[in-house]
Amino acid sequence: MTINLYKTIGSFAENKDIAKQLRVEEIVPALDRGEEVTLDFTQVESTTQSFVHALISELIRDYGNEVLERIHFKNCNETVKKIIEIVADYMQQSD
Repeated sequence: MTINLYKTIGSFAENKDIAKQLRVEEIVPALDRGEEVTLDFTQVESTTQSFVHALISELIRDYGNEVLERIHFKNCNETVKKIIEIVADYMQQSD
């Protein structure tokens, strides 16, 4: 399953409520069906750490670090990549 984030959040990903909604309504059901999930960041210029945290932290907590092998981050610019790495590293360390 591919989720085009720009369609939902625009060029600046900051709304934690939307991140949670995407996680609960789209990402978790796909993972529970055994699917891999691609989060497509095309046209997303930046994001907040809190948005990414709301999007993936619970997944790592609930499914373990292995869930990151089933979630793919596509078309991320350097800013977005760095923020995803910060959140993912933090969550893996707090395990």
